Amino acid sequence: MRTMTALHKSARVIALVILLALSACGTSAPEATLVNPTRMMVPNSPGGGYDITARVAAHVMEDAGIAGYMEIFNVPGDGGSVAMARLMNETGNRSLVMMMGLGVVGSNYANGSRIKVSDATPVAKLLEEPEGILVPADSPYRTIGELVAAWRTAPGSVTVGGGSAVGGPDHLFPMELARAAGIRITDVNYRSYSGGGELLPALLGNKITFGTSGIAEYEEQIASGQLRVLAVSGQERQAGVPAPTLRESGIDLAFTNWRGLMAPPGLSDTDRNRLVEALTRLHDAPAWKQALSANGWEDSFSIGAEFETFLKQQESRVANTLTELGLH
Repeated sequence: MRTMTALHKSARVIALVILLALSACGTSAPEATLVNPTRMMVPNSPGGGYDITARVAAHVMEDAGIAGYMEIFNVPGDGGSVAMARLMNETGNRSLVMMMGLGVVGSNYANGSRIKVSDATPVAKLLEEPEGILVPADSPYRTIGELVAAWRTAPGSVTVGGGSAVGGPDHLFPMELARAAGIRITDVNYRSYSGGGELLPALLGNKITFGTSGIAEYEEQIASGQLRVLAVSGQERQAGVPAPTLRESGIDLAFTNWRGLMAPPGLSDTDRNRLVEALTRLHDAPAWKQALSANGWEDSFSIGAEFETFLKQQESRVANTLTELGLH
């Protein structure tokens, strides 16, 4: 049975796709840039963050004439490691791209894979999404300061849950939060749940002290008062969320999840440039800007050497944290 969170997310995506389709009516599509058809691989199950981003991006590109028909297919497993291994076996395939992000970087390290994300062909980083620190309505903690004070006093008695496996963003964020708050990350009592749908009942049932996740997954529960957001992890406050940033609360940390696109290794410069051009046109499309706003995503577009450098920094960041935890 699907959770209310999954149903809510699906309804929002369907509504957004309809809106994008209506906005595209009456416009003339320029010549497609990508190979037709192009296949986009998603490294998790339908309905997750990667999947939603991939389907919205594909729809915008199709309607804008940036690409012809795009096939979206899901390859879940090991937090993205299975899909990453498949991508690496498609050397030179110019009609395949993969949606990915911080969780895929983390899963490769956590699972002991010898593959590095930077070994593939980086195309573009599309967006960032801040995390929220969530507690149920009856939690005794009203502020992030109160929660952190209790956490410092008895780290083992405070349980944090996230919808990520080890190495994923919901796991890495509380580790970095603990470090910034002066708590040893080896003392963090983290419980992993299979996505936001499983995390929600754990929060509402008081099985964990607090949860870390993207805010957009819990709009309905936050609006109804079932959940409270104590703080958000971005550089700025999040629109519509009555919560301060961590830095406003005296914790020197900004943390964002992010998503982008990779291609197989061994791509020619011509084929890589074609993909970069297509993603640049996606970024400039009014319908994509509308999608960013509708989903609470932050525009964080980067390509070329800038994105390659960013990926290597992320790999080092993940490796350092997992090594400190004795997991790498």
